[in-house]
Amino acid sequence: MTTEALRPGQQFRPAIERKDRWWVEPLISGLVLVAFGLYATWAALFGNAGYYAAPYLSPFYSPCLVVTCEHVSLPLFGAWWALSPAILILWVPLGFRTTCYYYRKAYYRAFFWSPPACAVPDARKRYSGETKFPFILQNLHRYFFWLSIPILVFLWVDVFMAFNFDGRFGIGLGTVILAANTTLLTLYTASCHAGRHLCGGGLKQFSSAPVRFSLWKIVSRLNERHMQIAWVSLIGVALTDLYVRLLAAGIISEPRWVF
Repeated sequence: MTTEALRPGQQFRPAIERKDRWWVEPLISGLVLVAFGLYATWAALFGNAGYYAAPYLSPFYSPCLVVTCEHVSLPLFGAWWALSPAILILWVPLGFRTTCYYYRKAYYRAFFWSPPACAVPDARKRYSGETKFPFILQNLHRYFFWLSIPILVFLWVDVFMAFNFDGRFGIGLGTVILAANTTLLTLYTASCHAGRHLCGGGLKQFSSAPVRFSLWKIVSRLNERHMQIAWVSLIGVALTDLYVRLLAAGIISEPRWVF
């Protein structure tokens, strides 16, 4: 970026010298996030029929906490709960991803142009960082990290339940899809910066905690691929929900091997 001599009272505004298509990345990021947001909103608020196709439970509804659920994971709420059961748990993964360090970069660039790309000036004239509401809430990321771990446990329980076909052990395509989706979500959580700090943070020397040091090295390697894992796991959880719905509606059938 270059600038010309400023006249009295003229505000500094650098010129963009980049000739490449720097706007493609924030555009694609924005479109994917909007598409996922629209689908997730529909699935959570209006698509509360067809989220269970025995023995598969949609990850958007796991754990199912209402006694009226088609598949009850933990009956904490009675029949008085008239809204979608997904509302009770989706706020945790939503908060976890919204406050994620990588996703902040993605949607700050895509929606706020703050900045849209390297060597491209911000759209806003003033920059307040994350010191004001609502962006100060980004500091809750570590707490959403802890809250997401119990949900992961339930998702893995759902994977094991997906081997149970009316009391008989079996494997279906949905079993593989649920297992792959939960693995991706686990890798996303493990590769998070908060997870890396959990393993290696607060230590004065790694030699005093060899187990934590080993975990920190593993998580650090995952953290290098956090961006890729974030996108793949985001798309994967939506496709898994869609697969369960198509199966429940009878639109598709799947191969199953029951023993």
